[in-house]
Amino acid sequence: MTQTTTEVFAASTVHEAAGRIGALPSRLKPVYPAARVHGRAFPVLCPVGENLWLHRAVYAARPGDVLVVATTAVEEYGYWGEILSEAAAARSLGGLVIDGGVRDVEVLPRTGFPVFAATTCLRGTGKSTETGGGFPQEVVLGGVRVRRGDLVIGDQDGVVVVPADSVDDVLRASREREEKEAAIIAQLREGASTIGLYGFPAVGSVEGAAS
Repeated sequence: MTQTTTEVFAASTVHEAAGRIGALPSRLKPVYPAARVHGRAFPVLCPVGENLWLHRAVYAARPGDVLVVATTAVEEYGYWGEILSEAAAARSLGGLVIDGGVRDVEVLPRTGFPVFAATTCLRGTGKSTETGGGFPQEVVLGGVRVRRGDLVIGDQDGVVVVPADSVDDVLRASREREEKEAAIIAQLREGASTIGLYGFPAVGSVEGAAS
């Protein structure tokens, strides 16, 4: 993957530019409004109610990597909290996307580490070395395969994943889409209509009607 990591586009823009693929489940939301992720995926598999593999992942991943975590059951636990956020921030990781619960959400913004999760849950986890888990080459979240090295982008709209081998093309298309939309917005501010600009079929006198 050779994407220019300084180019950061909105998750929805990237999703559209990629051909409307890669959208992770809408339940995965930023824990605090300013949270943003943009980096390489580092997949992690966590056994139900255990988070030892998350501690290990913090030190196995590279700076800038985004931990993308699948849990193995629908039962709710708080797999991640303040301590792990501080540890991950100290390692300069790019963020966390977990299809599971997190806790300490009141203080997580202070760490500056971006966290996206399916839910908030205070239920604690164990540290068993006897259960499964690990760092697979891919995990599946909501039917979307996330492979190591894929590009992960998340903001308040949600999270999108771009396959590593198509990142350059998708970022190029994202840039073109943003430039096109900026031009459309400028025309709208000058009085143009979305019906006219996009060539949508009008009904009656829609062009002159108030919105």
